[in-house]
Amino acid sequence: MRILLARHGETRWNAEGRYQGQEDIPLSELGQAQARVLGQRLRDLRIDRAVSSPLGRARHTAQLALGEERAALLQLDAGLMEIAHGQWEGLLADEIRARDPQRLQAWRDAPGTVLMPGGESLQQVIDRAWPALLRAMDGLGSEDTLLVVAHDAVNRVLLCRILGIAFDRLWGFRQAPTTLNLLEGDDVSSLEVVRLNDCSHHTALFGEAVHRAL
Repeated sequence: MRILLARHGETRWNAEGRYQGQEDIPLSELGQAQARVLGQRLRDLRIDRAVSSPLGRARHTAQLALGEERAALLQLDAGLMEIAHGQWEGLLADEIRARDPQRLQAWRDAPGTVLMPGGESLQQVIDRAWPALLRAMDGLGSEDTLLVVAHDAVNRVLLCRILGIAFDRLWGFRQAPTTLNLLEGDDVSSLEVVRLNDCSHHTALFGEAVHRAL
C-alpha cells in the first residue's frame, strides 16, 4: 500500500505567520497554484482513494490535486482537521509572545507538553488523526494508493508516530505547502517513510520558504 500524505497549499495567514488552527482560512492565489502543480505531478498516478480534512484549505487542495475526473474519489474526515490553537488563532507569534510567553516558549522547546489555551494538545490531535488514517486505509489492497490531504501539525504527529519519535521532535523536520510524504507498507504497523517533505513540484532544492506558524 502507498500513502501520499500531503499538506494543503499556502494561505494568506501562512504567509503572514498567523496561527490559523481550525479557522477556515482559504487558499491564497499562490496556494491554489501550488495545488494545481501538485495535481500535475499526480496526474498520471493511479489513486484509489482520497481523504482530506474538511477545512476549506485542505479540501480545496485535494480537489485541485485530483482534478475534475477524479473528484468523486474525495471523502472528508474531521479527524484530520488542524490542531485547535484556541485563543492563539489569528495571532502572530509576536502577539502571542506578549500575552502567553511561557507557553509559546514551551511550544518551541517541548511541544508535546503544551495544551493550547482553549484548544488541543498534540496527544489529542493524534488521538483523532490516527483513527482517521486507519479509516482511510481500511479495505485497501497492497497495490492501492491513498491520497491524504491534511495540515502541518496533523502530518507531523502522524509522521512522529510512524517514525517512533517523541512529539518533542516535532520541529525536527518540515512540512511545506502541498508537500508530499510517501509512506509504504503492507499495513499500518509496517509503514515506512519513503519520502519526507517532498515539494519539488513547486520549489527548488534550496528554495523552501519557512513559515512561522502552523
